[in-house]
Parts: sequence; C-alpha cells; structure tokens
Amino acid sequence: MKGPLLAAVAVALGVRVIRSRHRRFLHPDGRSFAAELTVWGTGRTEGADLLDHPARHDAVVRISKGAGTRGARADIRGVAIRLLGDRPFDLLFSTSGEGPFTRHLPAPRRTFDTFYGTILAYRTGTGRKLYLGTRPDEALGRTLGEITDGSLVLFADDRPFARLTFGGLLPPDVDAALAFDPVRNTSPDLHPTGTIHFTRALAYRLSQRWRGVDPSTPAPEAVERTALHR
Repeated sequence: MKGPLLAAVAVALGVRVIRSRHRRFLHPDGRSFAAELTVWGTGRTEGADLLDHPARHDAVVRISKGAGTRGARADIRGVAIRLLGDRPFDLLFSTSGEGPFTRHLPAPRRTFDTFYGTILAYRTGTGRKLYLGTRPDEALGRTLGEITDGSLVLFADDRPFARLTFGGLLPPDVDAALAFDPVRNTSPDLHPTGTIHFTRALAYRLSQRWRGVDPSTPAPEAVERTALHR
C-alpha cells in the first residue's frame, strides 16, 4: 500500500504545482476587500511608526484558506493586510494558538472567527521583539462565501492597537493579481526577523514569478535585515 499511496501523493502534489502556474500555491482561494485601518496605539512606546502614531490608512485585506479545502472544512486560514501609500506595507497572519509556544504553530480551524498570528516575531526600531495578531471584531463566517464585510482588531503582543474595517469586495481579477510580500513590503522600524522569515523572502519571490504576477520591489536591505536579525 505504501507505494500506491506515495504515488498518489506525488500526483496530487504535481497537479497542485502545475495549477499554481496560474494561481497561488498556498492560500489559493480567498476574497479581497478594500479596507481602512484605524490606529490608536498600544498605550506604550513600541518603537514603530505604525504602532505609535494614531492614524487612518487606506488598505486591502484578503481572507483565505491555506490549502483551499472546500466549504467549512478545516484549513490553515489566513488574513493578509496591505497598507496603501507611497510604498505598500504587508502584514500576513495565519490561524495559530495563543499560548507562549502554540502561537508559533499554524493551526487548522473550521471557521474564520478565530485568532490569527504572525507565527514568528517582528522587530521594532528600538530592538523590541513582539508578536502581531488579529481577531475578528464581528462574525465573519465559516466559509469564504459567507464573508461579505467585517472588521478585525489588531494586537501587538496582547495589546490592541488598531481596527481594520472592510469596505467593498474587490473583483476576482484584482484578488488574483495581489502579490503580498511580508519581508520586502515592511519598514526599518517594524519588520520580521529570523532565518525562517528569510526563507519566506525567497519563496514569495519565486512564487510570484512562477504565477506571472508583478513581483514586489527587490528591497535587498529588507531581506538583509531579516536574515541578520537586525
């Protein structure tokens, strides 16, 4: 049985890779919305402009399923946020635990009404390391088709600092063209750090080129500061 099983897995993986030539390999199914992020801050100085200065930011949010399972079946569910401006700023979250150890581990969920985390740490301009997370402020639903609007509260460690409010649903072609990059589309005072994040920089770049979308700005300095834990 082991041989046929391995063959079936290989075929399934090959089909998935071929399909990813025109769509995302991970988080292939999702819905994107125009959005607005309202920041009020954590109540302490974090050393990051985004966290320390109350402001409103135009944004895009994408809600997705990591493996693309059908309906309400369990999956690693995702939230991707892009702050718009002269240079985009991307934050990516996946369903995870909330404890000191489980927050580092992706966790399948049967609903979008749950906690999402960055899995690994971010570093601020003062050298502080913190974990970012988000949770729906109102019910989103169990399936992608149920999501028509909503809002999310964002956290730095356990401190709420902003609310993201959904606007209009974006067309499928706009959703398909979005190319998030959580390493390059960041800032010197708030960026992911560590070797695992560095490998993501390579993976996102290759994935974008493979599926034929415009890749993110090269930003070698962003990749370097992530790789060197700066």
